[in-house]
Amino acid sequence: MSASTATAVTGSNPAGVPDLTAGEEVARDIQVPWGLAFLPGGDALVAERDSGQILRVSPGRALQQVYEVPGVAARGEGGLLGLAVSPQYAENGYVYAYFTADADNRIVRFRLDGTPEVIFDGIAKAANHDGGRIAFGPDGMLYVGTGDAGQSARSQDPASPNGKILRLTPEGDPAPGNPSPGSPVYSLGHRNVQGLAWDRAGRLFAAEFGPNAFDEINRIEPGRNYDWPLVEGRGGADRGFTDPQLVWAPSVASPSGIAIAADTLYVAALRGERLWTAMLHNGVASEPAAQLEDHGRLRTVAIAPDGALWLTTSNTDGRGDIRAGDDRIIRFPAR
Repeated sequence: MSASTATAVTGSNPAGVPDLTAGEEVARDIQVPWGLAFLPGGDALVAERDSGQILRVSPGRALQQVYEVPGVAARGEGGLLGLAVSPQYAENGYVYAYFTADADNRIVRFRLDGTPEVIFDGIAKAANHDGGRIAFGPDGMLYVGTGDAGQSARSQDPASPNGKILRLTPEGDPAPGNPSPGSPVYSLGHRNVQGLAWDRAGRLFAAEFGPNAFDEINRIEPGRNYDWPLVEGRGGADRGFTDPQLVWAPSVASPSGIAIAADTLYVAALRGERLWTAMLHNGVASEPAAQLEDHGRLRTVAIAPDGALWLTTSNTDGRGDIRAGDDRIIRFPAR
């Protein structure tokens, strides 16, 4: 890790809208940033996929390595992936991480001065389609986006955690109220989920990589089947599946992280090398518009406690064209 010092930033209005014309670089020279989660005071924790290190980003202060997750086996798309901070962090100090180990993908929780505890394991791993995004929902449960790990039949197997969105308690157990009692599965039929976000009415949206023709944004409802590998894109509704709200060609998308601020959905695109935005109206997304097409591959987008939008590039992940300062974190204050 050779990340450099973050710079001071301007103020942000928590009730405002991120100003995409006012980007400020808050960190650079980070190696394959993936997960990003905010501490209560506004500092960010950022995961380096390949090193297993977690950095603390506080604008105006030097970047600090605060933890290294043991047992990370980085290969292909696997490594240290999603991060989440406990909603009760002030009381319990827990940080959660999804990572690829020697045998599987798993979720641990830990305090920054402590030893990690495995709370969920047995998610099949592969060089591709490892999923990896985790986030706490408005209900206080931990939601997990997984991939099919290269075997699409897993997505339709209710006994497999792969190709699913899982809903867990903070201790890693199947959450009460899941569609099937005792099962962690919240929705199934997914190929590779790497984006999770809720609108202000508590509706869950997810980003999903498609194979050839269509990447997707889905509105997730409990127990629904999102049709992979039986259907790609739209066209499954008459067969009992749930169609995506938005679709793109992978050449302009490959969506990873997503975020929602007010009534706008933000989608970070890897292969598409841009940020997509779409308005949300009563849980329905409008046609998307392309933004920020000059930063290369984009992995993660998140809304900070002060309303600012944070965006990470992913040009050092082995598939991008590395530019001076990559990889970087860019902040867009809310006005």
